[in-house]
Formats: sequence, structure tokens, C-alpha cells
Amino acid sequence: MFPINDTEPNRYSAFPFITLMLILINTMILIWELTLPTETLDRIFDVYGSTPSLIWARQGAGVISTITSMFLHGGIFHLLGNMLFLWVFGRRVEDACGPMRYLMFYILAGTSSDVMTALAMPKMDIPGVGASGAIFGVMGAYLLLFPGGYIRTLWFIYFIPTWPKVRAFWFVLYYLLIQIPPALDTYMNGVEYSTGYWAHLGGFFACFSILLFLRPEAFARYMSNVSV
Repeated sequence: MFPINDTEPNRYSAFPFITLMLILINTMILIWELTLPTETLDRIFDVYGSTPSLIWARQGAGVISTITSMFLHGGIFHLLGNMLFLWVFGRRVEDACGPMRYLMFYILAGTSSDVMTALAMPKMDIPGVGASGAIFGVMGAYLLLFPGGYIRTLWFIYFIPTWPKVRAFWFVLYYLLIQIPPALDTYMNGVEYSTGYWAHLGGFFACFSILLFLRPEAFARYMSNVSV
């Protein structure tokens, strides 16, 4: 089940400047990554990726890596998946916040995702890269602000593509729930996955701060139980 687009229009502004800027910056950085020798790229990941053991040891880029890591990606499909989710869910969240407040929330969610990983897996020595933690925060914010919204999705039924609209509540809840079993498996059994499940959970729970970043009008509408 893949998201295709959010079916509702923006309320406050027509152009999601920060969302598009983030997509462009992440894409340009990946293009740069693809020009580097493997040894150089591995070194960049080691220094600027978010490695819990290095954060605790104050080595590499340290805490700064919680920001730099969210602009690095492990490949084209890693980038495409993240940017698709960012576009679908980020547009209306940015609209509700305004550009700069939205950017601050995005950075906070990405930072929270790495903090959660460092707390849950302090000895992990594999660098984490990617924007998925921040994007899970955006998805969580969307869930809080627009629980009745609909997301057009792509499903395959016996290899036949369909495009049903799914309630945002169920879509985001599904992606949240499937993070929990492997996250617990990692924490309790030390199993290593190529996906940062704790980062996803950490980013998602940052969504509860979204009310601090809303436009005044959007905040007033939310508190009055009116559609944001």
C-alpha cells in the first residue's frame, strides 16, 4: 500500500515551499553521493550518519549528526520512498504551520528519531541515514490535524493496480503499528534490521509537539474542533 496523494486542497497557501525545497535538497545530495567512490561515501556515512555509539562517545559529528543524517540516503529507492511520503503528508502540514514553523517541526522530528534510537540502542555502531524519522513525525502531525482526511493509495490485487482512497487515520495507524514488532525484536533480542524502526517511532512521537508550530488561525480552529 503506497500513498499517491492527499485529496484535499490547502487552506492557507497554495505553494508548499519547504516541502519542495526539502525534496530538492535531498535529491541533490543523493546525486552527489552517487558520484563518490564507495570508500568515500562509507566514510561520510560514518561521520555524518547518526551512529548511537558515536553519539554517546562524542565522536564523529556527534549530536550534529542527528541533523546531517536526515539529508543522507542509502540509494535511489530509499530516497524515492521517503520523498513520496514527504510530499503526500507534508503539503498540508506545512500549510497548517507556515514555512518556517514547519521546517522547525521537521528538524525536531528528525532529531527526536535519532535520540530515540540512541536511547534504545546505545551500543549500535551502524550509521543511520535517511529522512524517514522526520517524515514519520510529519505523518503523525497529519494524523492529529487531519484524521478525517483521505489518502489516495496504490494497491495491487493479483498484479492489477487499483487506486482506492483510504482514511488517513487507518493509513497512518497501519504504518505505525508495523514498526512496533521489529523495534521490540531489536531491543529485546538484539536483532539487526536494515530499517531504523526506533527512528520511525521516535519521529512519530514528536508529532505531539505540532500544536506548538501551528499558525495562530490553524491553532484556534484546532482548539475549537473545527477543521484545520
